[in-house]
Amino acid sequence: MKNIPLNERIILALDVEQPELAKEWVRKTESHIRFYKVGLQLFMASGFEITDWLRDRGHKVMLDLKFFDIPETVKLAVSQLKNRGITFATVHGNDPILRAALEDRGDLKILAVTVLTSFGEEDMREMGLQGSIADLVYFRAKRALELGCDGVVSSGLEAARLRTGLGEKLLIITPGIRPG
Repeated sequence: MKNIPLNERIILALDVEQPELAKEWVRKTESHIRFYKVGLQLFMASGFEITDWLRDRGHKVMLDLKFFDIPETVKLAVSQLKNRGITFATVHGNDPILRAALEDRGDLKILAVTVLTSFGEEDMREMGLQGSIADLVYFRAKRALELGCDGVVSSGLEAARLRTGLGEKLLIITPGIRPG
């Protein structure tokens, strides 16, 4: 495992809509946790104010907006983040989208979302996809690594297989648990 300080191994998800509630959670936990995830609902409620506040307090930020759009739009969106003090940004897309996210990112680390934890085998069948969730996660993680992404977002169920098959270079973030 990478040499990651204990207080950065946990990324606390600030999955709330009210910025003041998010700040309250940070104040309660910041003596033990240095990394926080800002998702879509909190970011829509507060914009960069919350990420700037976290950064100004010395924390690291994972901005989990799961960029998924045409490649040029994703490239421009990621470029807007590169000088904002954000550590990780999530991208959910195919190869051209991931390549675009990597183009003008500066020091920002790009995490490729493999498969949403709410996506199940039945969803795969409805989309006409064959195979298992585990195989799809592995394939998408392998492609992300090959393309140059810094890491992936994956459920804990697939983390061991990803580590064994893809090595230590790939950062694996497991923000949720896939239902069994």
